[in-house]
Amino acid sequence: MGDAANGKKLFTKLCATCHTMDKGGKHKIGPNLNGILGRSSGSAAGFAYSEAMKSKMVTWNDNNMDEYLKAPKKFIPGTKMVFPGIKKAEDRRDVIAFLNSQK
Repeated sequence: MGDAANGKKLFTKLCATCHTMDKGGKHKIGPNLNGILGRSSGSAAGFAYSEAMKSKMVTWNDNNMDEYLKAPKKFIPGTKMVFPGIKKAEDRRDVIAFLNSQK
C-alpha cells in the first residue's frame, strides 16, 4: 500500500497538466482518471483514445497500472501518452494509492 496523500501531491505535479480526477470531470489532453482502477483501457466515454489503448483491452488494477506508470510506451506501444513514466517504485505506489482513493 502506498501513501495516498503523497500520491495526490505527485499526481498534481506529474499528471494534472493532462488529466483531471474529479468525479464526472471533463477530459483534458488525457482522459479523466476518476475510477480508472477496475475500468477497461480506452473506455472513458467521450475521449478519443489511440487504437493501441483501445485494443489493449486490459482492466486496470494495481499491478498493471504500476507497469504502465513505469513505462507507458513500453506497456502500450502506440499510446498517445507522451509522459515517460515514473521511475521510483515508491512514487508509483503512492500515485496508485491516490487513484484507488478516488472512486
